[in-house]
Amino acid sequence: MRIATTQYQSTMNQSIQNNQERITHLTQQMSANKRILVPSDDPVDSVRLARLAREEATVQQYRDNIASIKIRLTKTEGYLSNMATELVQGRDVLVWAADGSNAPSDLKAMVTPLESLRDSVLYNANSIDQEGNYNFAGTLTKTAPIKYDPTAPLGSRYTYVGNTNSQNVVVGNGITQPANQNLKGIEKLLNHLELTITTLKAPGVTANDPTVRSVLADALDGFDEAHDMLTSKVATLGGSQNIMKTLDANHANVSLSNKIAITDIGALDVGEAATALNGYSSALQATYKAYSRIGTLSLFSVL
Repeated sequence: MRIATTQYQSTMNQSIQNNQERITHLTQQMSANKRILVPSDDPVDSVRLARLAREEATVQQYRDNIASIKIRLTKTEGYLSNMATELVQGRDVLVWAADGSNAPSDLKAMVTPLESLRDSVLYNANSIDQEGNYNFAGTLTKTAPIKYDPTAPLGSRYTYVGNTNSQNVVVGNGITQPANQNLKGIEKLLNHLELTITTLKAPGVTANDPTVRSVLADALDGFDEAHDMLTSKVATLGGSQNIMKTLDANHANVSLSNKIAITDIGALDVGEAATALNGYSSALQATYKAYSRIGTLSLFSVL
């Protein structure tokens, strides 16, 4: 049987091309240590890997959100805890002021620490984060939550102008966590403080004056209400941080499982690939040698 030269050359070229393609593909697989480089390598496992990669990206976004929220919650808790501690000290001053044995000069001496407390509470309530957003304005992060109007009647000059809406961040499948806080109600304490300070500054003030005692009693109630509000928020933030820690640990376990599955499905069996590479390399060399040898033959060679 005769084989045409063109047919022979086409067959040899096709064999060389196929072997080179397989060698190139195996080399790329070994370099990347991946069994599946393109979907056609394994359509079924390619779909599985795509789903795992999508799930892993989602889990990682959850973990990134949790890390960001934990920082915000920790800073917020710090502000609120400091304010609660200051209120305890301020309440002690008011209890002292209510002692009827204090002289007017003693009461006036209490004005300075109360003024410092008022300024500190106002500063913390209107504190901003590193991005210039107000921490305790609800979702109105560009608005200072506590506004002071010196023209308003004494005892009502401080008002809360933020809101109580939540900025909910997704931290899990169907799970959200508020990332912000508000201090609605703290303005009442500031108004009590200002009224108390003004009362204690009055000439000849005495704690035995019914009006003075009424102001001090109202201020003490305001301190207790504000302290309860702050400690309640601190407790809530602490619980939220514990939940975030648990969620993050769960996400870490899911992420680890995903990575193991991705490795098991997509990792290359290096030994098998090396054996196949050697086989195709040998076949390619044999094809080249056969092509070279047969190319020198002619009918006259056997005559």
